[in-house]
Amino acid sequence: MGKMTFHLPAELSPALARELEQATLAGGSDNMPYPTATHLHAGQLILDREIEDSGYLMAPWLIDGMGQLMGTSSTLVDRLLPYNFLVELTRGKVNQVRTQLYDWQAGGLVIEPELLERLRQLGIQFGQAVCNEDVDERLAICRRLLAQAYRDADALVQIYIQQVFKIRHQRQPRLDTVLSCPLPIGGLSETESSAFRQTFTRASVPLCWHLIETEEAVYRWKDFDQLIDWAETSEMDITAGPLIDFSSSQLPAWLWLWERDVSSMRTFMCRFVTAAVRRYRSSIRRWQLTAGSNWASVLGLTEEELMGLTYQLGEAARQVDPSLELILGISQPWGEYMTTAERTSPFNFADNLIRSGLNLAAVNLEIVMGVTNRGSYCRDRLELSRLLDLYALLGVPLQVTLGYPSTQATDPDADPEMQARAGWWREPPSPASQADWARGFAELALCKPYVQAVNWCHFSDARPHLFPRCGLYDRDEQPLPALKALQALGDEHIR
Repeated sequence: MGKMTFHLPAELSPALARELEQATLAGGSDNMPYPTATHLHAGQLILDREIEDSGYLMAPWLIDGMGQLMGTSSTLVDRLLPYNFLVELTRGKVNQVRTQLYDWQAGGLVIEPELLERLRQLGIQFGQAVCNEDVDERLAICRRLLAQAYRDADALVQIYIQQVFKIRHQRQPRLDTVLSCPLPIGGLSETESSAFRQTFTRASVPLCWHLIETEEAVYRWKDFDQLIDWAETSEMDITAGPLIDFSSSQLPAWLWLWERDVSSMRTFMCRFVTAAVRRYRSSIRRWQLTAGSNWASVLGLTEEELMGLTYQLGEAARQVDPSLELILGISQPWGEYMTTAERTSPFNFADNLIRSGLNLAAVNLEIVMGVTNRGSYCRDRLELSRLLDLYALLGVPLQVTLGYPSTQATDPDADPEMQARAGWWREPPSPASQADWARGFAELALCKPYVQAVNWCHFSDARPHLFPRCGLYDRDEQPLPALKALQALGDEHIR
């Protein structure tokens, strides 16, 4: 068994120690986590895994001025001698930002001399820090350099965004990338309708299986007919789905009577997909087939069965209309669910389905940060950029579904298995920090030429939804600043 041990800072708070229980080891060609047993004992973080191989630490940490973020070390080898946690986390970020600098410079990115000098000094100062024999002073320097590395990484990403937008707008004054959001069940008020049309260029109709087929083989389409009528009257492009969301709260209650009966579940799911596509194919050409099929552990289904079901659902839709555009949803694209059991990585899950001949129009990555258990721990924008570049290697267009909470308060209308407690960006979740996150992360996704759509996860926290406190309207049906941030982004680059 491979083991790595890390000396933790002496002033570690109990709250941060609890966060470190989510630390893991990662590696491989797609930089995904390994199943890892995590222990904190006597001031040390101990990580055990089955294989003995090099890898790197992935762990949450409080970064001065930048938030509570998931960070990574550089590649480390198994050894008996413990590593120093803070030194290795700093080494990892310094290495990451300098490597990205060289990659983007090779691609033609022009960097201002001041940032170049800061990054040069960052490397020099880190080298001096690790050679410092005074342990306390070494750690104090590393803590400062870690925060500086994150600030410089964000500055580098902002330069990248600005220059990519400039090049794209020279060719295309208004980008054809889409801004989208699901319509809330029950429809929109007059004020909400106006705000939706001002913000988004596409409406998504969430054909929720658990609401449509509350009784087996009895379909209730009325609420969803009204959403499609509204979108058509508003002359908005429409997409639909996910048709099957594999979160337990999104599946019909009666389906659990057939747990572990794969043949029957396949029949029920394909029947619903066929019925939905037949009903709406004249209005909708673009369908998100599934969400969370790579992540799910429901109904006693194995990973192979989930992959097979996803493929068969696509075949069922194509039997109705071979010309449909089908989209595969990928949850937790950083692979957090892999830390507890041997699973196929989300990247390989998508790759296997593409190679199987499913003929996808796009892959939709669910980037919902600050939320457990289907969301992802909060990361910085450089980590997101690297993730998007990884999935671009699949060779199909990407879509990105974004979400970030405006508060960590309990949300009674969200999936009860999820909480808004998985790190935070710059400051703990608030309406202002949600708007800052929405603007910063949405413009990064929007600037990538291979991203064809940027979606927000849901419109209003006052209606039933999946992810806690991530709406653009709060529970009192008041607009949040994130709505204006997305409007401004659309006005600047799309409309």
